[in-house]
Amino acid sequence: MKAMKLSLLFLLISVSLFAQVERKEKGNLVIEGIPDIPQRIIEKMNQYQNTRSAGLSGWLPNGEGILISTRFGETAQIHHVKTPGGTRRQITFFPEPINVASINHDKSKKEFLFLKDVGGNEFAQIYLFDLKTGSYKLLTDGKSLYGGINWSNKGDKFAYYSTKRNGKDYDLYINDFSSDSKMILQVEGSWSVADWSSDDKSLLIEKSVSAGESYFYHLDIASGKLEQINPTSEKIAYGGAAFSKDGKGIFITSDQNSEFQVLKYYDLRSRQFTNLTKQIPWDVVGFTISNKGDKLAFTTNEGGMYKLYLLDTKAKKYSEIKNLPQGIIGGFAFSPDDNELAFVSNTSTTPGDIFSVNLKTNKLTRWTFSEVGGLNTENFTSPELIEYASFDFVDGKARMIPAYLFKPKNKKGPVPVIISIHGGPEGQYLPGFSSFTQFLVNELGVAVLAPNVRGSTGYGKTYLSLDNWENREKSVEDIGKLLDWIATQSDLDAKKVCVFGGSYGGYMVLSSMTHFNDRLACAIDVVGISNFVTFLENTQAYRRDLRRVEYGDERIPEMKEFLNKISPTTNANKITKPLFVVQGLNDPRVPASEAEQIVKVVRENHGSVWYLLAKDEGHGFRKKSNIDYYNNAIVLFLEEHLVR
Repeated sequence: MKAMKLSLLFLLISVSLFAQVERKEKGNLVIEGIPDIPQRIIEKMNQYQNTRSAGLSGWLPNGEGILISTRFGETAQIHHVKTPGGTRRQITFFPEPINVASINHDKSKKEFLFLKDVGGNEFAQIYLFDLKTGSYKLLTDGKSLYGGINWSNKGDKFAYYSTKRNGKDYDLYINDFSSDSKMILQVEGSWSVADWSSDDKSLLIEKSVSAGESYFYHLDIASGKLEQINPTSEKIAYGGAAFSKDGKGIFITSDQNSEFQVLKYYDLRSRQFTNLTKQIPWDVVGFTISNKGDKLAFTTNEGGMYKLYLLDTKAKKYSEIKNLPQGIIGGFAFSPDDNELAFVSNTSTTPGDIFSVNLKTNKLTRWTFSEVGGLNTENFTSPELIEYASFDFVDGKARMIPAYLFKPKNKKGPVPVIISIHGGPEGQYLPGFSSFTQFLVNELGVAVLAPNVRGSTGYGKTYLSLDNWENREKSVEDIGKLLDWIATQSDLDAKKVCVFGGSYGGYMVLSSMTHFNDRLACAIDVVGISNFVTFLENTQAYRRDLRRVEYGDERIPEMKEFLNKISPTTNANKITKPLFVVQGLNDPRVPASEAEQIVKVVRENHGSVWYLLAKDEGHGFRKKSNIDYYNNAIVLFLEEHLVR
């Protein structure tokens, strides 16, 4: 790892010398071509950069409230909230963020497990935190990748995955705190533990191949017998899965015989499925079972808006929980007595906060009140859901691409436009809260347009597969058609358009620049793929096979030729508009070399590039000081190249 960092830094110096671009360092930030940030931007951004949100880790088993994750300093940490609206007491204090605590539900233990990496390298380690003493200890080797923590029902052990055997495959282990962890399954590929049976004698195991293919197995811990659930030659994408509390079946989501993820019950004896939500033409995106097992809560994603339902597990009937905040719902959990269901809700105008609903009275209680920098959220902008026609047809009609459009209030058009492209590609833009988006719209006066191009989740498995392999650039064509749509809107300025995206969205940004350079004013690429072949060769080994399924296998000569042909580095001579590239040095997904090579080739072609590298970040920025500088620099870039 140290050698890799030195090599990357040497390449950075080489790029700087070649292009004669001044290279500065500010703390852990390496800055090239970026002017000094004016104080007026720093002051104007200050309130927007001091908003917070809260994530739910779970209920404490002894009735002493909940654990949450939120940020009060440089990084998100774990806090204790004893009562609704009560004081948040910070528990963890690390320079690296802690986003999730996995709580032991044994009342006598008062402890939780958490994951922590270093500098965004994603080689997370497992730690045990003792709430009685406030002490913690490392349970793993400090260097391999760990994850998928899953406590047993009794709370005397936990299961997890690790790549420590060969750095590539996700073997499964159990740690019972009495000795070294025991490997229970040696595998090839990506595997994880979904659930323990109620008697803690068996496990529900998932094998992930791609966004469109996965498998579930039943593992008898004592014998090691592994039995596939629903063996079939059909490729099926499964979602969540959990044992029923009586041990007779499994609740599971899958897209078998459906475009969407349907919640089903699988009878272990008859090996038959009962479809529970086939009447809902949207994905079931998450569910959790009550402690007694008589209730199951699940959410659906209906075009980007979430609904919450409660299922009677005996009658197999469900009903929607009404009168909840309209937005995105996640992280839900039943209280120890099963009377309350806690969840996180956020909207486009309010940050994530934790609520609970009384399942007997339907009374809604708010637990956290996250700050918004003193800003009045009534002045924030909600997006409009629009659709635009793409280049191909479905049943004789133009394929429609959904997108969310934020427009400035009280500003006459035409206004500049930022096209914000999500990553994944198996992702989906959801209209959740972003203080930075609100700044761009309300203070900078630009419209933000976030499309869910083909390949996005949430619109069925056919739509999800439309950009695979040789169809990769068809998603880029969707951006071209969005530019056509912008040109028809009198309140949007088609001559002032910026493309902005991260990870796979970064590839989309760079590719859009090579295809539509003359129609764009500038671009912002964050941890983006610049060449599919070098990306697949250099991404961490434990991710490589998963990405080959999506993008194509670069070991096949014909596919390698195709991937090179469509890669932005091959076509970078077409990029003549200003480009801003942002990267984390420790990124295990899209290595820093992807950023360096696009910066180098664009500068060789005499293009203008701002480059920002964070030496203590990975796949995106997580530390407040880094995020603050990054956002301020983007505002300056947009001022100079978009809104003038």
